[in-house]
Amino acid sequence: MPIMSATHEVANQVPPLTGHDPIAGDTVLAEACVRHADAPTLESLADLGRLSGSEQAQEWGRVANENPPKLRTHDRYGHRIDEVEFHPYWHDLMRTAVENGLAGEPWAAADAGDRHAHVRRAVGYVGWTQAEMGHACPTTMTYAAVPALRRTPELAARYEPGLTATAYEFGLTEPGGKAGLIAGMGMTEKQGGSDVRANTTWAAAQPDGSYRLTGHKWFTSAPMSDLFLVLAQLDEGVSCFVVPRVLPDGSRNVFRLQRLKDKLGDRSNASSEVEFEGTTGWLVGDPGRGVPAIIEMVNTTRLDCVLGSAATVRAALTQAIHHARHRSAFGARLVDQPLMQNVLADLAVESEAATALAIRLAAALDAGESAFLRLAGAAAKFWVCKRTPAVVGEAMEVLGGNGYVEESGLPRLYRQAPLNSIWEGSGNVIALDVLRAMGRSSDTLAAVSAEMELARGVDGRFDDAVKRLHAELGESEHLPFRARRIAGLLALCLQGSLLLRYSPPAVADAFCASRLGGDWGAVLGTLPAGSGADKIVERASVPTV
Repeated sequence: MPIMSATHEVANQVPPLTGHDPIAGDTVLAEACVRHADAPTLESLADLGRLSGSEQAQEWGRVANENPPKLRTHDRYGHRIDEVEFHPYWHDLMRTAVENGLAGEPWAAADAGDRHAHVRRAVGYVGWTQAEMGHACPTTMTYAAVPALRRTPELAARYEPGLTATAYEFGLTEPGGKAGLIAGMGMTEKQGGSDVRANTTWAAAQPDGSYRLTGHKWFTSAPMSDLFLVLAQLDEGVSCFVVPRVLPDGSRNVFRLQRLKDKLGDRSNASSEVEFEGTTGWLVGDPGRGVPAIIEMVNTTRLDCVLGSAATVRAALTQAIHHARHRSAFGARLVDQPLMQNVLADLAVESEAATALAIRLAAALDAGESAFLRLAGAAAKFWVCKRTPAVVGEAMEVLGGNGYVEESGLPRLYRQAPLNSIWEGSGNVIALDVLRAMGRSSDTLAAVSAEMELARGVDGRFDDAVKRLHAELGESEHLPFRARRIAGLLALCLQGSLLLRYSPPAVADAFCASRLGGDWGAVLGTLPAGSGADKIVERASVPTV
């Protein structure tokens, strides 16, 4: 009998990326945590970090993504139930997030005197969501619902204990009978999209103080949540309402799920279309003031857009460096080859800048820096989220054809990459909101300028970029046409200020030379010679067990 050749006994293969810690093992994220909080805060996330990089958590993410939720509109007897069924691993992801304080818990912790509650949560969010981003949406919505509900104290008293709990309980149960609650949001409609004032859902007041809502929501996130903030029209104008899935008497609210969206990415999470037909809700804030009320939620969800994009960039960078450190070609490891070092270093600079700015925004929330957060958050949401698809695409190329294959995990990151740039206002909406934030209050620009001033004089390229920004702002004509230029430059200046103050000279110099000094090509991997690429890549490497 002929002997078969051992064609599959091959070398030069990259081992699985498991046993790493996306929190403590990420030098940039760990430094930001200690800088804006303290070492005990970082240590409190140790178990979560180890779990996030484990084979178990990665399996949860992979399987949950490959088994999207299913809509069950009716039971076997034909009764309307409007339920969504998730894979058990999705619940494992959600339970871990909630139990580790990544949902609404920081608001209660802050009230109890924790000065770093939001930084802790942000660092944990960046590390944990690298396992799978799909469950981040309901985690974020639950976090963001709390400040909006606080506009109406009696509603906050009813729902906040559940939203800030660290207990995860799935299923439609009367809110008072559950220790933990999850929140969702329904704002947009077919005819309006981001123009929420075009909503045609109407609300009618009832004698008991509640309202009955009738209309359609084109995008309702996480439809199996316990309660939702939605917009509807009153005679006074667009108003905000809280709509529970189960009413206080234990009966189910009218919440007709029409279909689940078939999305590019974020596939483990459910997004739906919903019909309201006399659906019960309660007014949040004042009549006709729905947009300001919902903005309380949107400003917080935008923070998570930045955090989530930073996490996606970091996950892609980790995969790219891991591959380059273990794969050889043309007689040397990829990570030791000059051009690959340039690419990896450029990716690392992008990741460090995104992470530094994201955690700075969370620190602003802890410190009550509302003016800074209003403008810096909008600019960061525009720029960091906009950069993510290009960064993930370049990381995919590091793996070559292997990166284009589902098993590598990069295609999942690539499909996820555009989401945060669209969610809570796509590019034009956010760029115009940057102008709006500056136009409505001089305090916002003053707060951001003060942050930039902290790095003035450290690097001439940074100083010149800040001058260009002020020149753009000083030219009053065609501001809306130039909104993207302004938003992007503002974000870059904020990132430059942070890197110049806190990052190693090699990282700060590479950032200033490329992003601010003009010595940057149309693609990543074009850092100027002498950028210390090897040092930058080494700083970005995450140890594995």
